[in-house]
Amino acid sequence: MSIQQQVQAVRARMAAAAESSGRRPEDIALCAATKVQSDDTIRAAIAAGITLCGENRVQELTAHLAAGAYEGARVHFIGHLQTNKVKQVVGRVDLIQSVGSEHLLQAVEAQADKLGLVQDILLEVNIGMEESKGGVDPAQLRPLAELAQSLPHVRLRGLMAIPPISPLPGANRPFFAKMYQLFVDIRREMSDNQCDIDCLSMGMSGDFEDAIAEGATLVRVGTALFGPRPPMHTAR
Repeated sequence: MSIQQQVQAVRARMAAAAESSGRRPEDIALCAATKVQSDDTIRAAIAAGITLCGENRVQELTAHLAAGAYEGARVHFIGHLQTNKVKQVVGRVDLIQSVGSEHLLQAVEAQADKLGLVQDILLEVNIGMEESKGGVDPAQLRPLAELAQSLPHVRLRGLMAIPPISPLPGANRPFFAKMYQLFVDIRREMSDNQCDIDCLSMGMSGDFEDAIAEGATLVRVGTALFGPRPPMHTAR
């Protein structure tokens, strides 16, 4: 299928998942995960109706920005962010989805302060408690959210998670359900910031329909839009 057909197919699946769970399709955003995609592929996706791109790697983000590949769409950073690369991301994306530690949060705050802006962020939660993944322990989410709320140059917009990989259909629904409850709890507990906390980013190509059923407001989809990823060296 063409990229346009793939975009339409993913949006149709999203709409069906929303409607079957009593939700409005327009309340769930589609973030095209553009990892290892070329400038031309990203432009084609935007021409096909993609309005939000998510980038995993700082090097690819800066290259695509320099080439103007994201023109016509908003950009989120969705991958692991090292503190020494914060200056290349803060102020250059609409939202950083992967803030999962106090150290990174403070680095984002410091860079945003230098630039005189407020950076929107999500707190990444290690919902599966996996040693191989970043993100805050669910038990430590509340203190990190309170710190984020207290900082003048970041704005907490919600939560993000990448649950454990499973080949079994529906296996991640318990993790998605736990994330939704954390999202609800944080919105309630951060009552004076409630209007800003509106994003629950979870679900990817293999499980975004389950994520929508459990309350996701944003899904990050790559393979279902672009097909299998090309090798790193072919991305231009």
